Amino acid sequence: IAIAESRKQFSPKTGELHLIGIGPGDISYMTADAKNALSRSVIWIGYSLYLDLVDSLRRNDQVRIDGKLTLEKERCLEALDLASQGMRVALISSGDVGIYGMASLALQVLLDKPEFARPKLFVHPGLSAMQLAAAKAGAPLGNDFCTISLSDRLTPWQDIQKRILGAAQGDFVIAFYNPKSEERNWQLEEAVNLLLKYRSKDTPVLLARQLGRFEESINTYELKDLPFNDVDMLTIVIVGNSKSKLRDGWLLTPRGYLD
Repeated sequence: IAIAESRKQFSPKTGELHLIGIGPGDISYMTADAKNALSRSVIWIGYSLYLDLVDSLRRNDQVRIDGKLTLEKERCLEALDLASQGMRVALISSGDVGIYGMASLALQVLLDKPEFARPKLFVHPGLSAMQLAAAKAGAPLGNDFCTISLSDRLTPWQDIQKRILGAAQGDFVIAFYNPKSEERNWQLEEAVNLLLKYRSKDTPVLLARQLGRFEESINTYELKDLPFNDVDMLTIVIVGNSKSKLRDGWLLTPRGYLD
């Protein structure tokens, strides 16, 4: 019998990797499933801002590992490594973990491992910022809609442009994620110019910022008057379709029954 000492544990079949969406802000918007997964996990990994939002739920026996905003792959690899050692690990995203969250990257990293080296994987959905924004404003997503991220850090702008034009021609309500940052300050204005080829200038637009937090703001505008300077990475932009309307302070996209 050969006996060796490993530099670290290796017990993937007893380890668990929990991909958790914690919702857009206040912990009251978290699902019971997400809270149970956080309670079960001994290690929490995530971007510092997101960990701060749920830190009141963390016990003294649970380890917090903070990551930087742009180092998503590194967080996935660290979470997978710890889970492969037999630990229960929570990899945390804001909103829904499967909507522009960590789930797709984490799953890709997991599937690159041989099957015997993969820990158990669990995905825990959360309330998306788009859904909370819609609820605060009324019912702008009452008919067909789509989501488009305006960040061209991982997707070429040419592809994003095609999607905007397709959604505009199809008369979809559009929820724009990642609309503007300090480095990407022109994409939203360009998207609006593309939409104006197919949408009227008075199409209602919702700007929802800092959802579920103390600084929350919900404002509606017309497409032609959108205040680009009021938009940042903490803003969700929902553009109505040809049927969307503002009425008594509520934003509504009719489902179509009354038509």
